[in-house]
Amino acid sequence: MQKELVVKTNRLNQAFQMLSLAELHIVQLAIVDARETGTGLSTDIPLRIDAKRYAEVFTTSRQNAYQRMKEAEDTLFNRRFSFYDEDGKLVKSRWISQVKYLDDQGAIEIVFTPAVVQGISRIDGVKEFFTQYLLSQTAQLKSVYSARLYELLIQWRSTGKVPMVDLTTFREQLGIADHEYKLMSDFKKRVLELAVKEINEKTDITVQYEQHKAGRIIKGFSFLFKQKQRSPKQKSENDYSKDLNVGDIFHKLTEKQLDMFSSKLADLPAVQTMAHVGEDMKQFVARLRSMLMDAVQQKILLPYLKEVGYTAA
Repeated sequence: MQKELVVKTNRLNQAFQMLSLAELHIVQLAIVDARETGTGLSTDIPLRIDAKRYAEVFTTSRQNAYQRMKEAEDTLFNRRFSFYDEDGKLVKSRWISQVKYLDDQGAIEIVFTPAVVQGISRIDGVKEFFTQYLLSQTAQLKSVYSARLYELLIQWRSTGKVPMVDLTTFREQLGIADHEYKLMSDFKKRVLELAVKEINEKTDITVQYEQHKAGRIIKGFSFLFKQKQRSPKQKSENDYSKDLNVGDIFHKLTEKQLDMFSSKLADLPAVQTMAHVGEDMKQFVARLRSMLMDAVQQKILLPYLKEVGYTAA
């Protein structure tokens, strides 16, 4: 599967939401496809999601995929979520404002609300810190709690430590209703431990949790996680650079060219797969600029340089 980067602002990622797994998949696909097409999200322009694409990503039949999509959109249309804005005020919003079924094409078109459009964005131009993760890391998760926990964890990728989240907030972020799993034993067995186990088995990280008590009452949880060691086949861009001939032609770019082409490269979906988790746009562009100044790493970017208009003198 092609590496596909999901980008969400942390404010939206930490929102109190209640989505089914199929609904979460729709949102994830919307994030990826908005970036892949280069159009981003809009409150006016519908975003198309095909059953074939859903089937490929989430490993199911096209017919089943379309059925899941229709059922998910039917409920997602009525879903609400809440979050705290930059002023600390509680904001409530719906996820989508419009849905259209294209039965003859096996696709749907959706329009997100303004709050979602502002929270899910193409990386270009957005200044605040992002939660980024590969869609392939959550595509095989069968529990919505596993997928949500992964999202909440991964925004702390740079430290591998998630400070204590109080129990009430944590339940809301996972989308658990007040009447669900009221007993701590049920919550831990059917939600938390299930999610931790599935994340450890199926994603790129391993995680463990610690419970925090006030007397005998559990008040919240904190988490530690780390990246799994990658197999030899999972080469990074630096691994590939070892195979390059340093003696190949180096294109010395001017300062103006470095600024211009590093920004242009950052807009290409193929180059965006090189983004490191935790990088914002400014950091990513700066790293691409450094790569263009290095004889070995520049060759990695050379095909994309030509795509954005660079021609050797």
